[in-house]
Amino acid sequence: MVDARNAAAPPRADADPSTSELVQRATEQVSRLVRDELALAKAELTQKGKHAGIGIGLFGGAGGLAFFGISVLIATAVIAIDIALPLWLSALIVGAFLLILAGLFALVGKGQVKRAVPPVPTDVTEGLKADVQTVKDGFRGNGHHKNGQSRISGGSGR
Repeated sequence: MVDARNAAAPPRADADPSTSELVQRATEQVSRLVRDELALAKAELTQKGKHAGIGIGLFGGAGGLAFFGISVLIATAVIAIDIALPLWLSALIVGAFLLILAGLFALVGKGQVKRAVPPVPTDVTEGLKADVQTVKDGFRGNGHHKNGQSRISGGSGR
């Protein structure tokens, strides 16, 4: 005796998944891909934010040192007019040293800020572009048999 359930749906000759299974898989994979790409974007922006913060802090330090350098140079000018050479010479040396240090801080700060710009997650956007291209190539290359019949549409290919 033949079971009515098995007779109504004969076993598929090919092992290809059904359209609904393919759509479900694609939906799950796209959701996972979007979540993963968002996590990568967040990590990249966090890293760039840290570099920007360090650079801004170093610029602030350079500004503070430049302020003190100018203060010392002003004091040096006053002392140079009023006092003998050894005192103003020592103040000039201190002021020049602080300005050189401020210049170094500014250069390092500029490098840190440059590493943070542009504040766009470039690695992730390149990854997304590659993912989109892979999906496009997959639909173009794997969605059709050699004879032009779509596997999804259920064409027999004969």
